[in-house]
Amino acid sequence: MGVPPIYGLYTCLVPLVLYAFFGTSRQLSIGPVAVTAILVMSGVSKLAEPFTDTFIELVLFTGFLIGVLQIVMSILRMGFLVNLISQPVISGFISAAAIIIIISQLEEGLGIDIPEFKHTYQTVWYTLTHFSEVHWITLGICLFSIGSIILLKKWKRSFPGALTVLVVTTVVTYLFDLKTKGISVIMDVPRGLPFFRIPEMDYETMISLIPSVLTVTFIGYVGSIGIAKSMEMKNRDHTIRPNQELFALGIAKVIGAFFQAVPSSGSYSRTAINDEAGAKTTISSIIAAIMVVLSLLFLTRFFYYIPKATLAAIILVSVFGLINFSEATYLFRLRRRDFLVMIITFLGTLVFGVENGIFIGVMLSFVFLQYYSSRPHIAELVNIPGTTYYRNINRFPDAIQSADYLIIRFDNQLYFGNSSYFKDTILQYISNRKPLPKFLILDNTNMHDIDSTGLHVLEDIHQYLERLGIQLLVTGTIGPVRDFLKRSGFTDKLGADHYYLTISDAVDYAENRIAHQDKYKAAIQFNEKRRSFLD
Repeated sequence: MGVPPIYGLYTCLVPLVLYAFFGTSRQLSIGPVAVTAILVMSGVSKLAEPFTDTFIELVLFTGFLIGVLQIVMSILRMGFLVNLISQPVISGFISAAAIIIIISQLEEGLGIDIPEFKHTYQTVWYTLTHFSEVHWITLGICLFSIGSIILLKKWKRSFPGALTVLVVTTVVTYLFDLKTKGISVIMDVPRGLPFFRIPEMDYETMISLIPSVLTVTFIGYVGSIGIAKSMEMKNRDHTIRPNQELFALGIAKVIGAFFQAVPSSGSYSRTAINDEAGAKTTISSIIAAIMVVLSLLFLTRFFYYIPKATLAAIILVSVFGLINFSEATYLFRLRRRDFLVMIITFLGTLVFGVENGIFIGVMLSFVFLQYYSSRPHIAELVNIPGTTYYRNINRFPDAIQSADYLIIRFDNQLYFGNSSYFKDTILQYISNRKPLPKFLILDNTNMHDIDSTGLHVLEDIHQYLERLGIQLLVTGTIGPVRDFLKRSGFTDKLGADHYYLTISDAVDYAENRIAHQDKYKAAIQFNEKRRSFLD
């Protein structure tokens, strides 16, 4: 995130306690999270140099603004807005963010002085071209830490492997005085609890931070609510209330900012460990905060010799699991357009930065949504022999197709975005039938809404069918759509006897009318022949 490590401990105090009181998840553990960190770093670093006092003030102000926005969203009950970010966008972004975080740790893991670059690929290229400058003891500590953490995690997931490795490498660094051999260590860590102070705030800075605030607000909440809901489904002993979660996360950030807490979110790894350790209530979060208090009061002097290579290793192990290979493979097999959204978000984040990557993914999702919504599924239905069921002719090609009536099912709302496609498809079905059918039965079972544009198109189709001598019958119309058609006058125009609950009822009406017309025609023909004979 671009702030000294002590601020990570500060973030595990006030926010953790506040969430324990206001949150609805019993296992969720909040604090500094890798994805939130990279988002904050990306946005705030445009305004100030990381690790400077100005940068830290901006980070605290950012956390305050995120909290205020989340509280406002909670009051307005706007938790549903997170649904605007699709899962492929989130997966693509998080995978790319994980790679960005991994690359950001190359300096500490390899012991190379890497300049600040604007783009990730520049950092990678510099590292490759200067690999000969690697500090091998630093690299050894980093690799040892990574291997040990992974092995300890495989042995027992609830075992504090990262903490154990941290202690071991710190002791080794102290005993062998590795600091004098070029190992970078944390050095002095401030002792004591964070004091109350108001971050520097001004209007111009707030405007500059808005893009980062919006991004972290949505991404952080999506991640937190996702983790909370997974715990809810696993334990089934509590219910998550999304708007209350927004308030809890928001109040934790707002008040936390006054106690030097950087932006926090729900952490999957800490939550998983919390759950595996047997946490049943939010008291576990309060106990965790107490342990942090004890550390800040009595243990900070032991932090001096913590190797930065070990911290880099802990981060690398944590974020490597965020690269979602399985999700990409799954989407490729399941739905190619979701896979495309994920990959483009992934590449966009790597190339253009985290905020632009998310924006690209969200816009692409909406483009696909609009495209497929404008061309919804429309099917011709036919009767399955011996039943009253009517199914898609493409799936049941041997079913019975009547020459007298055409049955069409429209599987979406009818609105301005797809009304032209609806009209063109209906007219195409009609023109392809030779001879023309006597009835068009429109199955509205899946038409859950209709707007004024859709109504005009429906009226145009009705008039077109009347000119061709085809009667329009409507079936399965749900209540809200039926009410709308009644208010518009279309129901009276079409005729109440042209609305039916089921396709079978409409078919019975059509067949009876056809039979009646046939008898009427036969009677006319008989009378004409009789008159001709008498003449």
